[in-house]
This record gives sequence, C-alpha cells and structure tokens, in this order.
Amino acid sequence: MKEITTMKQYHEVVNHENVIILFTANWCPDCMVIKPFMPKIEEKYSNYQFYTVNRDHLMDLCIELDIFGIPSFVAFKNGKEVGRYVNKERKTREQIEGFIESLA
Repeated sequence: MKEITTMKQYHEVVNHENVIILFTANWCPDCMVIKPFMPKIEEKYSNYQFYTVNRDHLMDLCIELDIFGIPSFVAFKNGKEVGRYVNKERKTREQIEGFIESLA
C-alpha cells in the first residue's frame, strides 16, 4: 500500500477513480491487527487504489476530514468522498470488506 505523505499528494490521489485511504498510526494496536490481512483485501478489491495516511504526519488532513478514530477508511471517486468507515472500534476483515462492498 502506498503512503500519502503530503497534502499535495493527497489532493492528487483523491482525484482518481476508486481510491480508499486508510488512516493509521505506528503506535495504534488496532491498526496493527488489520495490517496482516490488508494485502489480501487490496488483492480482492483490485479495482480500488489503496493508500495509507499516518495521522501523526498529516494531522491537518485528519482534522479537515474529521478523522478522530483510527484505523479509519475513507473512499473517494473522482475527487468526491463516496463513503467512510470511521469510528474508534477495532475493525475485522469482514467489517472492512463489508464497507468496501457497500461502495458498489
């Protein structure tokens, strides 16, 4: 999964079709729980481009998008937000896949 490291890069990325951004942090235990199965999710949903944002490095973006709990997912299509899975819960593979399925 590619990492978004600047606001400029974020604005370029979201203007593409079918983008899902995972907001995460290195210290987040719930983020580490989903890390092992995220490559399988990326493979299964290859019609999406997946990116990560380290919330500690791009806090301004997290504030702009109202991302307070991590891990969180926000989906974009052609520059428009089309869905989000944002809460403070630990997420399961099934829940993440359900979110992605709901975007169709």
